[in-house]
Amino acid sequence: MLRWALTFFIIAIIAAVFGFGGIAAGAASIAKILFFLFLILFVAALIGGLVRGKSPSPPI
Repeated sequence: MLRWALTFFIIAIIAAVFGFGGIAAGAASIAKILFFLFLILFVAALIGGLVRGKSPSPPI
């Protein structure tokens, strides 16, 4: 999800450079929504992991 937010942010920057204000504003708002959604899900997963009390398994 963070990758999508970054993609829309880059689209917004490119559109702003070329003067497409409406497209830049739309892409920036989508990127902002996706970023905050990612942040909320990350915090929820972090709190869920702390409540369960399990140590995270190491990556393989």
